[in-house]
Amino acid sequence: MALSSMLSPAQRIGRLKGEILKHAIPREVLGLIGESKPVPKNVGATVIYRRWLPINATATSPNTFFTDVTTVDRTAQLANQHLSSEGITPDAETLVPQDITVTLDEYSVLFGYTKRTADMYEDDVPSAMKMQTGERLSLVRELVRFGVIKACTNKFYGGTGTTRATVNGVLSLKLLRKITKSLDLQHTDKVTEILKASPNYSTKGIEASYFVFIHTDLKPDARDIPGFVPVALYGTMKPVSPYEFGSIEEFRIIASPELVSIQDAATSVTASVAGLESTVGTNPDVYQVVVAGRDAWGDIALRGTKAITPHIVKPEQLDKNDPTGQRGYCGASCYFSAVLLNQLHMAVAEVGASVLTD
Repeated sequence: MALSSMLSPAQRIGRLKGEILKHAIPREVLGLIGESKPVPKNVGATVIYRRWLPINATATSPNTFFTDVTTVDRTAQLANQHLSSEGITPDAETLVPQDITVTLDEYSVLFGYTKRTADMYEDDVPSAMKMQTGERLSLVRELVRFGVIKACTNKFYGGTGTTRATVNGVLSLKLLRKITKSLDLQHTDKVTEILKASPNYSTKGIEASYFVFIHTDLKPDARDIPGFVPVALYGTMKPVSPYEFGSIEEFRIIASPELVSIQDAATSVTASVAGLESTVGTNPDVYQVVVAGRDAWGDIALRGTKAITPHIVKPEQLDKNDPTGQRGYCGASCYFSAVLLNQLHMAVAEVGASVLTD
């Protein structure tokens, strides 16, 4: 195991010592919305979410009241199922549940340092390790969410594309409106509250809207969409996050560099012809844009004092494996998982990013 010592990295003694510079901090945005569930200790590693299905709904179509029948009036068909006859008790129904199971996983971060580093190094290495530990776990939980969320099967594609390989367009107003139509047909509720950015589990109300999470490479394309309103022109409406940079019709647009592209994934498209960004220069990179209403996904809330377990071992703590107290450790672990709760109350749009030319 690598340990921070007096030799790695080299000290700055004998040189003009500058300040400790700020470093890149991960942006956690996907946790703003969704069904967050805090889990106490000693209740098992499995969480089961449940919904009661409405009439005519199934586990694969949990939001649909009307069946696909072309030869009848579907509204009359549904209403007539509830006609009563004089003197006759209607047939009793039972509630039909849909259970969604998720199992918690454990994630850990651990840094190590020597006793001499703690005693003699001119910088406070243990304190820096504590800060990096928290930020690393923040990044991990964001990537876990993104990995689950982008597996949503309600997919849309940029341009005239019908698959990832054929994506040949960018985020557009037409694409957003197609997604709006899809979400509205599924009785999707707009987001009306978000989790506060604090250790406590609490929420705050916001204006009703759908949320759009994009990679920062897509910000120029979003700004070019007709009707885009930057945060600076919001007036009385408040941003939901420091990373919200504008809105389009009923969408709030939030950007993060952690929502990385799939490099060179549009294998049936030439990047230079389509005018799209490409890592290698041949095929366009594909970005997965997450569009969501309320409670489309869920996760185990990493909030409160018991959410993360710190692991602090100072060099002075002696045991048979380190009888002279030469090593110290700083880290943390947590249990976390994410799960799709209603795939039709969200969508993933796969798009390219425009090449910016002079």
